[in-house]
Amino acid sequence: MLFDMFKTFFKVGAFTIGGGYAMIPIIQKEIVDNKKWVKEEEFLDIIAISQGSPGPIAVNVSIFVGYKLKGLKGALACTLGTTLPSFLIILSIATVFFQFRNNPIIEKVFLGIRPAVVALIASAVYRLAKQSKFDYKKLSISIITTLIIVFLGISPIYLILVGGISSILYYKSKKI
Repeated sequence: MLFDMFKTFFKVGAFTIGGGYAMIPIIQKEIVDNKKWVKEEEFLDIIAISQGSPGPIAVNVSIFVGYKLKGLKGALACTLGTTLPSFLIILSIATVFFQFRNNPIIEKVFLGIRPAVVALIASAVYRLAKQSKFDYKKLSISIITTLIIVFLGISPIYLILVGGISSILYYKSKKI
């Protein structure tokens, strides 16, 4: 069973392009439809918990499913299955890149890739902002926070903690 769990999540990790959210339908098909390891309702709960937990969603899903099925050994088998393909691919790319890092063609390729990466990040920020239904107050807080990170060099972790505590205090006082 542990090997089957590892193999299933390895297949998902190896053949999914586009990150964690792109893996969700494939994981669902494998563990709900094909293997019947969890029910549809359980899977939706696992997704909700995984989204609220720190870390990549696909890894979090694999941890929850593995733990549900076989405890700690299951969680380790599924997590290793999910992450090992990406690790091996990145390791291979890094090895090749290291050998050719001073190649003028490779340098030019990366000069061309950088603007595309910036555009992808900007696109993701735009979509997240649009989904968050930002008003001017939230937009102002986001801009101020960005400026504090960029110009004052304060760690985003501290700002997240301050934002979370401030939000708790703000909404707690509104209910009283």
